[in-house]
Amino acid sequence: MSENFGSPGHIQPLSVGNVVSAAVRLYRSHLKSYLNLAAIAHLWILVPIYGWAKYAAISGLISRLAFGELVYQPESIQSANNHINPRLWSFFRVAFQVGISLLIVYFGLAIVGGIFAALIGVVFGGILGSSAVVVVTTLAIVVTVGIVLLGLTWFYSRWIVAEVPLAVEENINGGQSVDRSWELTKASVFRIQGVVLVAFLVTLPIVFVFNYIPSLFLLRLEQGTAIYSLVYFISWIGSLIGGVFVMPFWQALKAVLYFDLRSRREGLGLQLRQPPL
Repeated sequence: MSENFGSPGHIQPLSVGNVVSAAVRLYRSHLKSYLNLAAIAHLWILVPIYGWAKYAAISGLISRLAFGELVYQPESIQSANNHINPRLWSFFRVAFQVGISLLIVYFGLAIVGGIFAALIGVVFGGILGSSAVVVVTTLAIVVTVGIVLLGLTWFYSRWIVAEVPLAVEENINGGQSVDRSWELTKASVFRIQGVVLVAFLVTLPIVFVFNYIPSLFLLRLEQGTAIYSLVYFISWIGSLIGGVFVMPFWQALKAVLYFDLRSRREGLGLQLRQPPL
């Protein structure tokens, strides 16, 4: 490939912008192969359990391919698959464990946020009186949403590279891969939250076009009608297409983050091959 991702300038700790821009360059440089893998992964979603495991494994495969480019050890898809396929159910475990953990965190934060919102309602309602119900309600909603979003992104940042160690490292299982992500990210949570925010903004136009716009039409249609079913099917197809375009970028981003975190904590950059002449 033409991009020098592993050049000396990139061995140093990366800023939020550099992480995202490196992921974008990886994505653009391997657009066709990454999109093909993402399309296959999204077709597997239609098959319960085994298909979901395949989706998780292909996600890890893209991250492994991207990481190989970063350390100047590129692999063919077939060669990388030889490492990924025997760990199929370990990737499923990682996805299931992180998904369930985030769901529990979400409900826990929602309860905490609701308690804080109720306290705000009682305190400010007593001070401002019934005439300020709208202001108090709005403030309570903002506090609740803020607590949930900040807390959820904090935990997501701790598990963001959970599948990458399993995809890249030897002699590691699914549970250890999740623990490895938690360990690597412990000193970089706020920076990773910044990366997640910028990456979300980068992918927002695609998500908006393929996911949000079709869903808006459903709000104006009556459920159970033929036109509603047609628009729902189009919306569902659009969501899959949007996922195909977005997934490789996020997996490349995770590979860059994993590379950067290991460089910071373990001096991975000292072990890199020299860039090709």
